[in-house]
Parts: sequence; structure tokens; C-alpha cells
Amino acid sequence: MGPGFRQDDGGDTTMTPLRAGILSALIALVLDQASKLWLLNVFHLKEAVRVAPFFDLVPAWNTGISYGLLQSDSATGQLALMAVKVVAVIALTVWMVRAQTRLATVALGLIIGGAVGNAIDRLAYGAVFDFALFHVEIGGNIYNWYVFNLADVAIVAGVAALLYDSFLGVPAAKAP
Repeated sequence: MGPGFRQDDGGDTTMTPLRAGILSALIALVLDQASKLWLLNVFHLKEAVRVAPFFDLVPAWNTGISYGLLQSDSATGQLALMAVKVVAVIALTVWMVRAQTRLATVALGLIIGGAVGNAIDRLAYGAVFDFALFHVEIGGNIYNWYVFNLADVAIVAGVAALLYDSFLGVPAAKAP
């Protein structure tokens, strides 16, 4: 049995919650970066491509944070956003190490992996590469969701899992 694994009463070797969180962070990071590198360097996504009646691939460079808030092209602005991201990842990592449930550690791992994936973009390109756009046409009007990437998906899934874990997960033991 290797480090990070434990043996349950049934004789099964299972992964510890922390190892599951680290693995989810790595998987989110690798999938995010692989999708971006493929779209940029193999598919050469330079303009919108219709994939389905409700989904397009659209190259977009986000110099801000979620939903394009706090847009900044300046080096100082980018550095400030990176500093906030570093502090957030450190805080999330401490939380993940202390988390009591596997779901919480996996959720925090997804958030960390997504944040690191977007930080890599910011370092490499000066902006985050977004590319996925869902839309719907109703009554002749087209309604678009914001353009996002797989790091954003990991972050949203992680937040949703944390909310589920905190509201509907196993309740904490109460003091006598």
C-alpha cells in the first residue's frame, strides 16, 4: 500500500481524501491546458466556429476576472490579479488539507486546478483564453451565456460540490 492510501476494514485499498483532492486538481489543470493548447495550436481557433445550434467555439481573451469583470491590460493590473489568485490558491490549499470529507477535498481540488489553469494563461498570454459559448434563440432574439473554458467549468463544479457538501453532506458531530 503506497503513501496517501489506507486500508479499510473490508481489505480494500482506498485513496485518502487529500490524495483525491490533489488528483482532481491535476486532472482539472491538465484537461484545461490540453484543451486550450489544442484549440490554439492544432485547431488554430481564430474566429467563431459553429459546433451545434446552441454551441460555438469562440476565441476570447479575458484580461479580467470571472465574467470579464475588472478588465485590465496594464502590467500592474495583471500583477495585482495574479497576486490575488496566488493568495486564493494558497488559502484553498490549506482548506483542502484540513477538509474532513472526500467531496470537499475533491471540490477544492477542482477549484484549485481551475484557478491554476487560468493563472497559467495569464502568465503565458497576458490574458485567460476562453472559448466555449452556449446560446439560444427565442423569438428571433439570441441569448448568449458568457464565454468560458474548462478551468471555469472546474471552478463552478467545485463551488457547487462545496455547497452540496456544506448544506446536504454528513452533519458535523455535535458536542455532548
